[in-house]
Amino acid sequence: MATAEGPRVVTVVEGRRLRLSSLDKVMYPSTGTTKAEVIDYYARIAPVILPHLAGRPVTRVRFPHGMSGSGFFEKNVPAGVPDWVRRVGGDPVFPLIDDLAGLTFFANLNSLELHVPQWRISGAGTQAVARNPDRLVVDLDPGPGVDLRECATVAVIVRDRLTGIGLTPFPVTSGSKGMQVYASVPGAHSSDQIRDTVQQLARELTIDHPDLVVWKMAKELRPGKVFLDWSQNVAAKTTVCPYSMRGRDEPTVAAPREWDEVERGATGEPFRQLRIEEVLDRVSRHGDPAAGLVSG
Repeated sequence: MATAEGPRVVTVVEGRRLRLSSLDKVMYPSTGTTKAEVIDYYARIAPVILPHLAGRPVTRVRFPHGMSGSGFFEKNVPAGVPDWVRRVGGDPVFPLIDDLAGLTFFANLNSLELHVPQWRISGAGTQAVARNPDRLVVDLDPGPGVDLRECATVAVIVRDRLTGIGLTPFPVTSGSKGMQVYASVPGAHSSDQIRDTVQQLARELTIDHPDLVVWKMAKELRPGKVFLDWSQNVAAKTTVCPYSMRGRDEPTVAAPREWDEVERGATGEPFRQLRIEEVLDRVSRHGDPAAGLVSG
C-alpha cells in the first residue's frame, strides 16, 4: 500500500518503509523509460539478481538525471542510507544489497548499474574480510570494427577451453558492447592465482587465434579484435552484476544467455544486447540460465 506525500510516494517493502521520489522522471529519453519502470524492473528481477549480489560488496553507478546527464561510480555508503542496510569495510564502506528492500532503496537513488567483485565476504562491518574468489570471469571487450558476433565467436572458444579443464561456463551479454563468460571455482585459490590463470588462457588464445583475439591492454592492438580482459579477476576490480541495468542509450541489461543462442550469434544470426522487458519475459518463461553460477 502506498500513499502520496507531495512529490514522493511512501511504500513498505518487506516491512521496510521507503520513500520513493520522482517516479515520473524519464531515465532513458530514447525509449521514455521512467524511474518508476526502473524500480519496477528491479523489483520483478529481484528473485534472480539477489543471488548474484549476495555476499558481495556493491559498487553502484548512479545517474541522477538518467541518460540526459552523466553517471558516477559510488563505493561508499552515502549519507541517509538506513541502518538496516548491511555494510562491510572501513574505507570505503560498501553496502551489501541482499534483499528486495535494499535493492529498491538503491534503485530509488538512481543506481542503475550494480558492480560486484568475483569474491564474497566473511564476517560483517569493519571485521569483514574477502574470501578467495568463487568464480572467474573472462571479459570480452570488442575493439573498433568488432561487434557482438565476433564476441560470440570468442565466447564459444573460451567455453570450450574452460570446459576442457573441468569448469562449467556461463555466458552473459554485458548490456553495453561485449560479453562476459563466467565459471564457478571452488574457492581454493587467491584472486592473484585466478588472474594469472585467466591471463595465461588469454595469452594462449591470442596465439591460437591471432586475427581474432588479443590479450594485451594496449589500445593500438585492439582494432578488429576482441580483447580478453583477464584483469577483471584482480581482487580490487568489479564487473557488472548479471541482471544489472546499464547506463546506455536504451535500458539494456547484463543478461545471462543460453549457449545455443550464443552459437547461433557466432554463425551470423541476429544477436544483440537485451532490454529490460525482454529479460523479464525470458526469466518468467525459463528462469535464470546462470543459476548454476550461484548454486554450483
